[in-house]
Amino acid sequence: MLKATEILLIGGSAGSLTVLLKVLPQLNNDISFPIIIILHRKPHPDSILNTLLSNYTDLEVCEAEDKMTLKSKCIYVVPPDYHLLFEDKHMVSLDSSEKLNYSRPSIDVTFQSAAEVFQENAVALLLSGANADGVEGLQYIKQNNGFTVVQDPETAEVDYMPRQAILQVKIDHVLRPDQMAGFVNRLYK
Repeated sequence: MLKATEILLIGGSAGSLTVLLKVLPQLNNDISFPIIIILHRKPHPDSILNTLLSNYTDLEVCEAEDKMTLKSKCIYVVPPDYHLLFEDKHMVSLDSSEKLNYSRPSIDVTFQSAAEVFQENAVALLLSGANADGVEGLQYIKQNNGFTVVQDPETAEVDYMPRQAILQVKIDHVLRPDQMAGFVNRLYK
């Protein structure tokens, strides 16, 4: 059963940006929890992902920074070449340790950290992607009684990531992109 939501984590790789650009405009402005987006992307000095995403939502969008305090009604994008960890329920830190599943940021690292801190109040959504990053993280979310959601592989541009999650984790919901915003809007604190 879904508990009160204190954090929403969205992880994805190849093909997931398209989904986000469809979902973000439909999100309510009064979401009572922070949203963390972990996307695989190459480091670039002029990263414009948060600017791009902010054009699709009225929620505040910013790139996460080390020792940043989280706010509700805000979307945090994990910067390229860093893992995001939770110090506690209000503060994040950035880590540049080795890549996991060839990725930094790693979805697994952030999902696992969130599972330890937020436990049953964490909701994790895994989108399209070409590797299994996120699958182990979803297992941690599940083990800590959090809520797990994956994109329907039939709708994914690259179905490997969500398909592996469904094969390896007892997923709570499998959603098409057109169902995701409604699901998020029904989450409550």
